[in-house]
Amino acid sequence: MVEGRAHARSVTSKVVAIFDAFGPASPRLTLNELSARTGMPLSTAHRLVTELVEWGGLERCEGAGYRIGLRMWEIGSLAPRGESLRDVALPVMQDLYEGTKENVHLAVRQDTQALYLDKIHGPAALPVKSRRGGRLPLHATGVGKVLLAYAPEELRARVLAGELPRYTRHTIVEPGRVARMLDEVRNTGIAFAYEELTVGSLSVAAPIRDASGEVVAALDVVLHTAGGRPDRLALAVRTAAISISRALRDRQVGRHG
Repeated sequence: MVEGRAHARSVTSKVVAIFDAFGPASPRLTLNELSARTGMPLSTAHRLVTELVEWGGLERCEGAGYRIGLRMWEIGSLAPRGESLRDVALPVMQDLYEGTKENVHLAVRQDTQALYLDKIHGPAALPVKSRRGGRLPLHATGVGKVLLAYAPEELRARVLAGELPRYTRHTIVEPGRVARMLDEVRNTGIAFAYEELTVGSLSVAAPIRDASGEVVAALDVVLHTAGGRPDRLALAVRTAAISISRALRDRQVGRHG
């Protein structure tokens, strides 16, 4: 029985490794690439990939290679936390975009990364690294700073004790400075990221709270530093985040009322 459970875990970890091999820079991979990236023998990778294609988790590309299948998107859409947040946030995000014509993001914390649930942008918006469904570091993004500031103390300590990668010369990577920055976010309810992930970008973020008052997500606007008015933008972002929090609270209270 114990051996069966160990084998099941081993198979699960291999399947997860296959999905983790894909990313923004590698949305399409050949069988040889999957074998190399996961460290699996080619025969094992072939067997698991074939089963995943039959299930719909992977799809064969024209020519050669594989990509993530629609079955994964179907399963992802069932996650209640993300969909509920997106439902109530989208109208407010749209209003914020119409008022700024810049990138507007909604993100939640996924362990030690910011997971982007939604993004609204237009042709005039500053090109940034974020994408819907993508993940970015907590310490170098506006939404990430908010999510880290309100995260459990144990997780904050773990992040500060670990590696804090430097993405630009402006990225704050000293643990003491990051800790003081997080204290300021908690005191002001607003986070700024000046060119910390992308040179030329300014992110202004605020927390979104649920009915219990817990911070469950973050909202931000990312624009070019040359045209930024952080003080005015902070008020707009904070107001929008409060509106989303109120709508989320009303939905949660109504559901349990």
